[in-house]
Amino acid sequence: MRFRALITAIISLLVFSTVYAESIDVYFGTYTSGNNGSKGIYRSVLDTNTGILSAPVLAAETKNPSFLEIHPNGRFLYAVSESGGAGTVSAYAIDPDTKNLTLLNSQPSGGSGPCHVNIDHAEKNVLVANYGSGSALVIPIKSDGSLAEPTCFVQHEGASVNPQRQKGPHAHSINLSPDNRFAFVADLGLDKVMIYKLDIDKGTIIPNDPAFAKVKPGSGPRHFTFGTDGKYAYIINEMGGTITAFAYEPTSGILTEIQNISALPDDFAGSNSCAEVRVHPNGRFLYGSNRGHDSIAVYRIDPAKGTLTFIEHEKADIKTPRNFNIDPTGKFCLVANQGADTVVVFKIDQKTGALEPTGHKISIGRPVCICFL
Repeated sequence: MRFRALITAIISLLVFSTVYAESIDVYFGTYTSGNNGSKGIYRSVLDTNTGILSAPVLAAETKNPSFLEIHPNGRFLYAVSESGGAGTVSAYAIDPDTKNLTLLNSQPSGGSGPCHVNIDHAEKNVLVANYGSGSALVIPIKSDGSLAEPTCFVQHEGASVNPQRQKGPHAHSINLSPDNRFAFVADLGLDKVMIYKLDIDKGTIIPNDPAFAKVKPGSGPRHFTFGTDGKYAYIINEMGGTITAFAYEPTSGILTEIQNISALPDDFAGSNSCAEVRVHPNGRFLYGSNRGHDSIAVYRIDPAKGTLTFIEHEKADIKTPRNFNIDPTGKFCLVANQGADTVVVFKIDQKTGALEPTGHKISIGRPVCICFL
């Protein structure tokens, strides 16, 4: 009887592990204003065998949770609340059973229009970028996952060449170096990637020397990512419709431009703004989103040089793709269609990196961010 019970327990464990591995919880940030607005943060489950997403469920009701970040321990989620005035950053506990969210607390974002949030690799601080006011903030994380009082605020200054959109600074994202020594803030209004030294224990960021890397005037840098080997970094330029590749020097934090490549077809003549950029988990492919051309641009990464070679534009069922993300298995790409109130699923060709429509999608009002648990 004991042997039979042991065998039953082992089988049950294997079944549980298989089920867990074949499904991934997904959270969606949204805009709650407007006719098609949602009610807050939604959750779903992705079947990594089929690419099917379960029907979305409201995980937490909140205003304009436009960007999310999940703590590496899987127990907490952080969200900015984007508004025209002073913004906030909120901490949520993730229920281990239901996966719903419980608000722990909120802190001011330190500026207007917070649009991006990140967690340092030591899991000690939340870092926030404020688009409206062009500033960045560091907030320590308490042991219970809640947010302490902010410990560092930096205000960008300056302008660039576009009189409509670059009269002042607009910090659009904040990212960390692989070794957690530097923070990079892409500022659309300045045409710069600001470089800061990060002190994780003090919760501070101070200007590096050099303090920034420039992109072509009028480009409007938006989102930033590193390649998987940490030798190269990539920024997608919202206004210029391009992706800039940099060589990265980890000791000094210096970014050196090595390529600037279009995210659009040569014959495209309409209005467009780029949004998200991601590197595939295998490090071989890079993806960028176009709002206007309504596509995901796909590139191959040269592992020796870090440069990009265009592969394709995928347009099937895509409209205003503000954000997209690749699931941790690398099998599927989920695209948040802000302009269609849908999230669509593409299968990724593991050899070429190309996106293949699956026909699977769910309806969510104004989705603008996708995070995997």
